[in-house]
Amino acid sequence: MKYLAAVLPMKDQEKSAQYRPQHLEYLEEQMKKGRIFAKGRFSDGTGGLVIYMAPSLEEVMKIAENDPYVLKGARELEMHEWEMDSPFNHE
Repeated sequence: MKYLAAVLPMKDQEKSAQYRPQHLEYLEEQMKKGRIFAKGRFSDGTGGLVIYMAPSLEEVMKIAENDPYVLKGARELEMHEWEMDSPFNHE
């Protein structure tokens, strides 16, 4: 299982406010399907972060690109593979 961080920088605040309910509903659906590890907004209002779990980057890109924020042009999408450090893995 891969962890992939979708950084969603603010592109259009008006559209972000307009599509927020659809975005949150979409993320809730993805959480119920076990595809999201963590999610949240940046406290400075510049965007948000969703950490997806999936077997491949391609699968996550399909999911993230269908987020209403991305589809409607409210947010940019930056994807990064994320390697989680565990306090039990330190050498």
